[in-house]
Amino acid sequence: MTVHSLDGIHDADTISPTRTLIIEAAAKLFYEEGIRSTSVEAIASRAGVTKRTLYYHFTSKDELVAAYLEARDQPTLALYKRWFDETPGPVSSKIEGIFTAFAKASNAPSWKGCGFMRTAAELAALPGHPAIAAGARHKKTFEEWLRGQLISAGASNAGDTARQILLLLDGAASVMLIHRDPSYVETAGKLAASLATPKPASQPNACL
Repeated sequence: MTVHSLDGIHDADTISPTRTLIIEAAAKLFYEEGIRSTSVEAIASRAGVTKRTLYYHFTSKDELVAAYLEARDQPTLALYKRWFDETPGPVSSKIEGIFTAFAKASNAPSWKGCGFMRTAAELAALPGHPAIAAGARHKKTFEEWLRGQLISAGASNAGDTARQILLLLDGAASVMLIHRDPSYVETAGKLAASLATPKPASQPNACL
């Protein structure tokens, strides 16, 4: 993949400061105002660049939306991993710790929901949109990371359990956006912890 700038064509690994500035400006506006409500002109103004410069770095608004989500991918995953690592105890406690920390973070006035889910909702009529693909990769990466943690802890059926926990987290985020009540997230966390708790082996029936 290549990106364009005023200096010519550069490898994707060489991210220019201007491109980063545009993505950061877009991220703030997309999250605050929504994808459809944010114009390219508003992003350029927020970034302090001309519209022409923005289009040197991004061929379309669609490409910029995808770049916005791609830029959120690793920081978001790192935050979940930090919450997991900072929680003491077995894997079940650590997974509940993700929900506990998320309940506190999402209770802030500035929280406006999961950027990946909000973008998917806005672009629901465009399933082939590159931002939908970026969001899907992010969710799948988180699910696979959860699966790896469960396998390391000796959990059986780790794949199904990781998927169930992901569904609980995304569901909690949706309900939190409606009710603004962190107890819903905390309740989901308790259920997630129970799913991750190893079940005792069944005992054979005694012969009478």
